[in-house]
Amino acid sequence: MLLQARKVIFTIFFISVVIAICSGPFLPDNTYVIALILYWFFSSLYSHLRVVDKTKSNIPVDYGINYSLSFAIFAGPFGLFIFEALFRLTEHVTKKCMKTAEPDEWLHTMYNIGSFVTFNSLAFYLYHLLYPLFDRIPFGFWLLLFLLIVIVSLLTDIGLIILFHVVGDIRTKQEAIDFIKTRSLFDMGKVSLTNGLLLIFLEEQRWDMLISLFLLNYFVSRSFFSKSQSIQHKIERDQFEKMAYTDFLTGVHNRAFMDKKMAELNETGEQISVVVADIDNFKKINDTYNHAVGDQVIQHFAATLQRFLTKHDFLFRSGGEEFTIFLRNRTFDESIHLIETILQAIRDSAVQVEYESKETSITYTSSFGLYFFQTGGAVSMEKAYVYADELLLQSKQLGKDRVSARSEISI
Repeated sequence: MLLQARKVIFTIFFISVVIAICSGPFLPDNTYVIALILYWFFSSLYSHLRVVDKTKSNIPVDYGINYSLSFAIFAGPFGLFIFEALFRLTEHVTKKCMKTAEPDEWLHTMYNIGSFVTFNSLAFYLYHLLYPLFDRIPFGFWLLLFLLIVIVSLLTDIGLIILFHVVGDIRTKQEAIDFIKTRSLFDMGKVSLTNGLLLIFLEEQRWDMLISLFLLNYFVSRSFFSKSQSIQHKIERDQFEKMAYTDFLTGVHNRAFMDKKMAELNETGEQISVVVADIDNFKKINDTYNHAVGDQVIQHFAATLQRFLTKHDFLFRSGGEEFTIFLRNRTFDESIHLIETILQAIRDSAVQVEYESKETSITYTSSFGLYFFQTGGAVSMEKAYVYADELLLQSKQLGKDRVSARSEISI
């Protein structure tokens, strides 16, 4: 497949060379040299701010603003080839020096030169063919530029789809359509407006305005890039924090997050029920079946507890089959009633597990200890947890499948 992909890339590159050579004699003048230097410098400066998608194959797909259309119309295919070769080789050397190059970076460089020269050269000929027609209608110049950007974008996507199909990353027609849909009309409008203004400034040799537009685009893109990076870093930090505070088996909060919340709630002065619960005779379940079945029972227990809680409550897996709950915004009686409701729900439910290649139904009960108090006083959250744990032990001693409760607040 890689050999076939190389054939496609070499073919596109060869076509671009032929187009450049056959486009006619090219005699660079001072205007071209100045334009080449400015385009090369600002394109290279902007290249690290481009939006690159690597979700398909190993070839990065560039969705940033590209200046090739205006340079193609100004300098023709051969002049564009010189610019693309200079710019893409600069990118190649930079990535090599910074050790950010892809394994087949030279293939990416050849493909970028070939595709951008080929498709924007076509836009060059279409521009000169269609300009007399569009010049007769209001805003014809801008409509023509937008049409050319749409055509170039579509051809670029088709080229990539062919390449991805060769390497097996795009297999169906729907996948190809979905790939094309990643293009945004808003982004294409932005690219056409930028290239249109650049072309006007080039033809009038308004170097001050051309440089100003390059700088404006760079600063706006850099600001957007910085904000995007900050958002991405925050998302990553949030994901890492969620992983650090989540129990892998049940998906509820773990003991580390429980300790964190205890420290926070100690300062609130609110009335809280600290509840400690576990599964009755859990060792027997593990011994009768196996630990995989035991894990499914723990997951069922956690899901049942979670089902009765609100967004203000907290559920933690504080031990093997032990869970701790912080019930908030409830009275002592309301907390007891809720736990009794949960107890009944657990009695009435069953866990469907697979054991020895058979579907098996397991029923179980649970015990709870509930301690109701007000934070910020003589009793801390940590001490309340100890009291709730002692009440859980009391439930066990009284026969299990029950809740033992105590309130530190006079009712």
